[in-house]
This record gives sequence, structure tokens and C-alpha cells, in this order.
Amino acid sequence: MQWLFNLPIVLWRRLMLILQGLWALLWLIGSGIAALFGRGGTIGSRLAATIGGPKGLRMVFAVLRLFLPNLVLNRAIITAYPSNGVTALATRRADVIDILSRDADFGVVYAPRMEMITGGENFFLGMQDTPRYTRDTSNMRLVVRRDDVPEIVTPCVSNAARAIVAMLPGAIDVPQALTMPVAQKLLDVYFGTPGPSEAAMAEWTSLLFWYLFIDLQADPALDTRATAAAASFRSWMDGHIAARRQEQPKEDVLGRCIVMGDAKLPGMTDLDIRNNLIGLLIGELPTLSACANLALDELLDRPRAFAAACAAAQAGDDATLSAYVFEALRFRPLNPLIYRRAMHDTVIAGGKLRRRRIAKGSIVMASNLSAMFDPLAIADATAFRTDRPWEAYMLWGSGMHSCFGAHINRAVLPAMLKPLLAMPNLRRASGARGQIDKGDTPFPQHFHLEFDA
Repeated sequence: MQWLFNLPIVLWRRLMLILQGLWALLWLIGSGIAALFGRGGTIGSRLAATIGGPKGLRMVFAVLRLFLPNLVLNRAIITAYPSNGVTALATRRADVIDILSRDADFGVVYAPRMEMITGGENFFLGMQDTPRYTRDTSNMRLVVRRDDVPEIVTPCVSNAARAIVAMLPGAIDVPQALTMPVAQKLLDVYFGTPGPSEAAMAEWTSLLFWYLFIDLQADPALDTRATAAAASFRSWMDGHIAARRQEQPKEDVLGRCIVMGDAKLPGMTDLDIRNNLIGLLIGELPTLSACANLALDELLDRPRAFAAACAAAQAGDDATLSAYVFEALRFRPLNPLIYRRAMHDTVIAGGKLRRRRIAKGSIVMASNLSAMFDPLAIADATAFRTDRPWEAYMLWGSGMHSCFGAHINRAVLPAMLKPLLAMPNLRRASGARGQIDKGDTPFPQHFHLEFDA
């Protein structure tokens, strides 16, 4: 009889799916009309500015979840990686999780570009579930330890952020003055890889993350820049590892790698160490800074939530502050889509009415943004709530290839923002300066805030 008790819940969730989808459809129609009769730029640019933004994407996904939850297009959306010219888009949470957990059916695509970055070797992010994948991830988990998060990582970030904010005169350019320098400090103190300069590390890691995950159309100009950045990164890392071997051992990630290499552990030669660290650093510096700024921007757009987050920061209530930061990121994740390639002919949502056949070589885009707003799985999905279980979030993927540094991210982002949010009367600077400026990149470059000194 349990099904009888569950029936009202199931019916309610179905109703929410319908209402969300219909409301989103009306919103998109209204946005199209506004773009048609609006001013400034072309109709296409006005429409792209509305629908391409965070809210617009959520509305598009809400319509798809209702009408076409697994959309298959006979065209290549992603040309940076080989495919058969077919693209599938999954929007329901159950299907997104299913795709990301079926590694034998839906494989990662990054190997060719990762091999360019390392000069010939793959990194475990681009590997299937193989013995080498297990070896490399196991090795790196021995040196990037969860125990380090409360003991080393969080204190490092908290102290760095506090020192920066304490010196501010009442105004800040958040990416340049806070989030990038703090993330860079973590590279130096914890990973043991400071780079030749903060500017060089920021440029290399940002370009290579862009090249791996965001450059979906294989821009030739970016390819040239990324190739040069990768060569410089490899050269510096090789020299840095050699120099560290001549120094006294240090208890940081690189120091632990060198000790394991000296013990002749398989997969820990200097070349292996270099490649694994490059892969990890690409995913650390630009993403931590970008996520912090996106969460802050989303909070500023929500005055009540922003005031509550600031109050939590001022009171030292880290748990409440974290809840606000990650709920903000649910609305504004850095990557709204995770893509895979079908390893053979297979299906999505087998046994369901929404079942779709997926041909070998198709690119399959699983939307983690859509999954976090699916009313069939997420209670009160469109509301900003800070009482959600951590399992509701899918900010850094799911399954075997979830972000390697997820535990670091979860600790670092609130700690990075806490001293700034504790400042009295924190607010946007006036005009365009108070909005995120990405420049010619996918990452926040400038974001000016003010507060009472």
C-alpha cells in the first residue's frame, strides 16, 4: 500500500513539472516579443542576451523537461571533439545522473586536447574506467587528502582572504583583488606550484580550462594561444620539479608526489607528476575564482538572501553562509552542461515514454543545471532555499568523473567570500562597474563592489 501514500507526492511533482514548463514557455514568448520591439543591437543579439543568460537557460530547460526531455538533433553543436554529427540533450535529473554514471556507454571526450596540453600523455580526467585511471586517481588522492581541507586548505584561504579585505579602502575589484589572489595562494602554499608569477599561472590555467571545456567550436585563434600556454606551463613545471628535488622536502602536494616518486611508485615519475599536477591546476585556479564571483553576483541580485548571507558572515555562522553560497551557485553554475560521447549504440531513459535511441559517436549533453531544477526530484525547485540536502546539488558533475577537487571547492568558496561579505553595507559599484565584466574570456575579470570602510 506504500504506493497509495506516495501517489499525492507523485501527482504534485507532475503538476509542478507542467506548471514550470508552461510558465517558462510564456516567459520565453514574452522575451521574444520584447526582443522584437526592443532597442539597441539586432533582434538576435537582444534575444541571445535574454535567453542566453542564467534565467533564460533555466526557462529553456523547464520547457524541454516538459515537452522534449531528451532532445536529439541531427546536427553537431560541439565541433571541438569528434562526433557522428548528432547531438542529444538530456534535461531530467534521473536521465542526467544515468548518463553520467554509465561510463561504458557514455565516455569522456577530452583525451585529444588533454594530450596536446601535456605534450602526448592523457590525464585521468580524459580516461575511461581503466586500470591506469584507477592508478592515477588513487595516487593523487594519496597526496590531495581530504584531511588537508580543514587542516591546511581552509585556514590558508581564510587567512589570505581576511588579510586582503583588511587592507581595502572601501572598494574592491573582486576577481583581481580577492578571488584570483586567494586561489593563487592555495596553489603556492598547498600544491607547491606558485608559477613564475601570479599573472602567468592565471593566464595558463584560464586559457587551458577554456580550451578543454568551453571552446566547443574549436576556435583556431584559441588553439594557438592554448598551445603556446601549454608549452610554457610544461617547461616551467619541469624546471620547478627539478628544482624542488634539490631542496629540503616540503609537506605540500608536490612534495608528497616527489616522495612517492622516489619510492618508485608506479605512475609517479616526474613526467607523471607534471601531467597530473597540470591537470589539477587547470581545474583549480580559474574555476574557484569564477564560481566565487558568480555566487556573489547571484546573491546581490537577491536582496533578502544577500542580507542573510552577510549576517551569517558577520556572525561567523559558516554553515549558514555555505548554504547561501551553494544555493546561489545552483542558480548560476559555472558549467550548466556536461558532455559525453556515446561509445556504442545505446538508449537514454530505457523503458520510459521519453526513451531515445542514441547512435554510436553522438555527443550527449547532460544538463546539470536542469537537473538541479527538476521538480520531479527537487522540492520547491524554483525557490531559493538554504535547507536543501547536499545531494540536491550537482555543481561539479556526477559519477566517476565528478570534480576531483569537489571537497576543496566546498570548503574554499565560502571561506574566500566570508571576510568580504562581513563588510558593512557591501554593495555594487554604480553603473557597469558593478556588474561582472568577463572581457574577452568566459571568466569574470572585473567586478567592482563598495562597502563602508
